[in-house]
Amino acid sequence: MQAITHFLTGIIIQILCFMYFDLPFNIIFTAIFAFLSHFVVDAFAEITYHTPEPQKGDKFWLTWNILMNVAAIVLAIWFVVLGLFWFYFLGCFFSVLVDIMDWGIIRPIQHKKKKTNTKSIWEEKGYFHNIIDKIREKTLFWLPNWNYKRKGIILEIIIIIILSLIIFFLIEILFSVEYNFNQMLFSGV
Repeated sequence: MQAITHFLTGIIIQILCFMYFDLPFNIIFTAIFAFLSHFVVDAFAEITYHTPEPQKGDKFWLTWNILMNVAAIVLAIWFVVLGLFWFYFLGCFFSVLVDIMDWGIIRPIQHKKKKTNTKSIWEEKGYFHNIIDKIREKTLFWLPNWNYKRKGIILEIIIIIILSLIIFFLIEILFSVEYNFNQMLFSGV
């Protein structure tokens, strides 16, 4: 799935953890659940347009990926403007930590080791997305594979809209509860 889908999932997890757990458990559970959410969200990636390899010559692929990256940046800017960026940073960070480790750390090391030592253990696929593939094969084998089908963007857009609505609903609850609590506290009731 796209980064924005992971970010939105991480935000929901962080809101819920901060609603239901006290320090330090809200932070600990946010980190754990947001990290694990990556495995669940990516297990559904086959029902979306999400090619395993870049399609740099395909204008549709380029446009879709640019739009999704811009959407993630706009989301971050929006939360900065609202003053909520650092509040939701924890959930966002841990929701994409699997990608940071796989794409930003492990795979570059793999490629470098493959070039210098053809019999290296780094030739083995020892990265987190293999675990996600196994989860998908064992539990979601019945879902269609739309990784290369452009209509798969419709499902991801629907998922992004649903996650966004859940966030707006949860934020509304948080602010109304906080407002009612402050009103009761300061009104002398």
